[in-house]
Amino acid sequence: MNDINRRRMLQGLLALGGASVLNVPGVYAQAEKLVITTYGGSWEKFWKEIFLPALTDETGIDPQLDIGLGSVYTTNMRAAGVENPPYGCLMTNEIYATVLRDEGYFEKLDLAQLPNYADLYPVATEASEGYAAVGLISPIGIGYRTDMIQTPPKSWKDLWEMPELQGRLGLYNIKNSAGKMFLMLASKLYGSGITDLETGFAKLAELGPVYQTDFNMSTGLATGEIAVAPFDFGEIARLRNQGLPVDCIIPEEGLMMWDQTFNICTNTPAREQAYQYLNFVLSPAGQELLMREFFVSPVNKKVEVPAELLKNVPVSGEAMEQFIKWDWDLMNSNAEEISRRWNQIFGA
Repeated sequence: MNDINRRRMLQGLLALGGASVLNVPGVYAQAEKLVITTYGGSWEKFWKEIFLPALTDETGIDPQLDIGLGSVYTTNMRAAGVENPPYGCLMTNEIYATVLRDEGYFEKLDLAQLPNYADLYPVATEASEGYAAVGLISPIGIGYRTDMIQTPPKSWKDLWEMPELQGRLGLYNIKNSAGKMFLMLASKLYGSGITDLETGFAKLAELGPVYQTDFNMSTGLATGEIAVAPFDFGEIARLRNQGLPVDCIIPEEGLMMWDQTFNICTNTPAREQAYQYLNFVLSPAGQELLMREFFVSPVNKKVEVPAELLKNVPVSGEAMEQFIKWDWDLMNSNAEEISRRWNQIFGA
């Protein structure tokens, strides 16, 4: 769509609906304003009050912020089509980004416009083959109540093999990418690899009843309904700072993680600004802001975790090599059957 047609479309929408139609992300994009994404709650507050002001000070860019979830962003992208993306730079989990990337919604990154890309750890770049960069990593280890467990776990296998943990386990359900990772983890630990789902499901069935959640594991740990669960270190840090007796360990076999993948949308009219935004996200300044707010592991090698944050951000440097690689294409292509079998074992 050329500039004249963009302006005509925008004028027509304004005539029909007034200024309120500008709440639609796609219209912002057609107006050639950079539209970016984040989540609600503390994420929205941080982006509005800290991250975007810092971006504006650094670059002069003042983006429009759209709040949602990966499933919503995917729907919005498909509704708009590849030619008219509603966003300039999309942040979402890799499980969603993988699908949209395969459908042509993201361009291969122009690294000449991303000087900070060269300073990233491999875990932040290798999965997407040059089409994206992981801007936030929340490492997931084994979190537990120190007042409820006498012998701290050391291994993912301990969730199966330590009698003290039986019947006290929490898991993210299959709607959450952490549930899918746990299935692949069981397949890797006890089978021929992460794609050996038959073995994975068989091992999950051996766990017996578990506490399930699609998002908030902290409540179960805080109330004592569970004593141990896959947990991201940032959330354990927040619980510890609130006075709860908790800790989190890096398992011997490696770490899971929640990733936030940043993608430049194909045909965005705000392409130059989208690259400036992403370069700031990946910069030492941007990474330090994110680390201090969310206790995420910095993806830029130039960022050192200060001594006062080491307990809350224990995964950095050489430890960034301990993340397990996943097969999201496998999970997405078999999503319905995987959900059915998970729910058959644990209940919906």
